[in-house]
Amino acid sequence: MGQILGLGMSHQPSISAKRLRAISFQRTLEDPGLPERLRDPASWPAQLRDEWSDDKGLAAGVAHRDALIEQFRIAREALDRFAPDLVLIWGDDQYERIQEDCVPPFCLLAQDEFVLEPWRHFSPPNVWDEPPDKEFAVPGNRKATKSLVEGLLDRHFDISYSYSSDRGVGHSIYNTVLYLDWDRKGFSYPIVPCLVNCYGRLLVGSRGYRLPLDSTLVDEDLDPPAPTPARCFELGAAIAAVLSQSDLRVALIASSSWSHAFLTRKNWYLYPDGDSDQAMFEALRHGDFDTWRNVDRKTVEANGQQEMLNWFCLAGAIDALGLEQKHLAYVSTQLFNSGKAFAVYETPPAKP
Repeated sequence: MGQILGLGMSHQPSISAKRLRAISFQRTLEDPGLPERLRDPASWPAQLRDEWSDDKGLAAGVAHRDALIEQFRIAREALDRFAPDLVLIWGDDQYERIQEDCVPPFCLLAQDEFVLEPWRHFSPPNVWDEPPDKEFAVPGNRKATKSLVEGLLDRHFDISYSYSSDRGVGHSIYNTVLYLDWDRKGFSYPIVPCLVNCYGRLLVGSRGYRLPLDSTLVDEDLDPPAPTPARCFELGAAIAAVLSQSDLRVALIASSSWSHAFLTRKNWYLYPDGDSDQAMFEALRHGDFDTWRNVDRKTVEANGQQEMLNWFCLAGAIDALGLEQKHLAYVSTQLFNSGKAFAVYETPPAKP
């Protein structure tokens, strides 16, 4: 029987910049469609005003990044202690790998090596002072990925797969690897990216970001929706079932922040839905997987929690295998686009 480690983390792109700025927030402030009253800090929630302060979030940005680095190191320590044979990463694709030619709800990338180019499309100087052409070669495992695909098909879960490397893996995958290697000691564990079409209706029409507040697009202009939270939960359970029957030690990682400001239309894209995030976090803390299993897609979209679909996959695996919670943390922010959750779950010891 395979051993399973469950990890949850964030891949927030902006924290790799030397100077952490509230980019999404500032873009929303400049959006012509934002009501004038919302440009005044007096109209903002208290937490947002405190983080913005009198330095436009500079001090809050340093504290936010420090909190995330601490959590990345906790996750890496758990990963090294577990010493996996394989690391499967659920990550959202924001019109990077998944584009008009084929839009699957889920896609496993089966390669023996992934060449990561994180700074190819990232212009600010990064915190490691790595050059724009820096590449990271990370092992994959095509054979194990193909076996996983076959196991899922045998369980009547119709999963897509790809051998191509033409478009890379997307930032949700390469940032996961880079942040787990924040201290640059190397990352040699073979990875299996599992891309999730979290952005659904906004994938092609908005190129995986957001629409302007005064957008005139109507429902028929949008794309078909993302897979439901329940289906993501089922995928996590199915993957856990297949891998637990192997002889591999496998780490399953959900990589994404939770509700995103630039997806939370009800808050005018200014700040995320922290209340909904906290409610889901408490359900996770108490092992209330019925709450997770029963969330509907419209609720996810209304709360700006599209990227949480990666975490629904992890929740399905945790529930299916009865993994034990070892660490759980939530880094709250309203200014820096999205709250971040972190988790460590392990296979319980065998009963005597």
